[in-house]
Amino acid sequence: MPMRLQKFLARAGAASRRGSEALMTAGRVTVNGVVVTELGSKVDPSADVVAVDGKVVRLTDVPVTLMLNKPAGYVTTMSDPHARHTVAELVPTDRFPGLFPIGRLDQDTTGLLLFSTDGELGNRLLHPRHHVEKTYEALVEGVPREEALEALRCGIQLEDGMTAPARVGLVPSCAGDPKGSARLELAIHEGRKRQVRRMCEAVGHPVVALHREWFGPLTLDGLEPGAWRLLDAAELAALGEAAGLGASC
Repeated sequence: MPMRLQKFLARAGAASRRGSEALMTAGRVTVNGVVVTELGSKVDPSADVVAVDGKVVRLTDVPVTLMLNKPAGYVTTMSDPHARHTVAELVPTDRFPGLFPIGRLDQDTTGLLLFSTDGELGNRLLHPRHHVEKTYEALVEGVPREEALEALRCGIQLEDGMTAPARVGLVPSCAGDPKGSARLELAIHEGRKRQVRRMCEAVGHPVVALHREWFGPLTLDGLEPGAWRLLDAAELAALGEAAGLGASC
């Protein structure tokens, strides 16, 4: 059955739905050798040959989704013109062509990063209307007083607008933490650039180290830094429910 080209690209794992639209408008997508830039154009997956930057993309029978425990020092991109280490080095792109990261973690931020070949799933998980929480543990300078915690809970005015309320609380320190520091557990459902770092800095407690332990219903659960694993059926169902897809993903 014919489908919209941007939906085909998303399901094939070329990019999220929004990212697929950007690929089209940039003239990077061809159908049967002809550049297609008009959003809403349709293709027949069983007959048409779709390519991005000259590379043919196809629908896979079963989408793949996995989690990575991202170590520090890697940028969240599948290629980098500055030759920095990327998360693509840590996941099996040869085994699962079309993998892309769902959202991003800063170069120095560690923890749970999801990858998928299912562009529709990725798009929904990142869309604000689904309010999928991401939970971080932040080592910060100083020990926040209740006023600072309450400000984070109510929302912080940043240069790009007011943040949504966050769930915030102090958690026990770890051996080796710098003197005069504290650890916060902070859950947000937005995805602004460096948001947790900017929020903490705004209340006078800059982040020393940042780690994401949860993405929606999923947790690293002992996965070693730098390691990845495929999601199991129960995790996929829970993630699909969080994304508003039911058990279909």
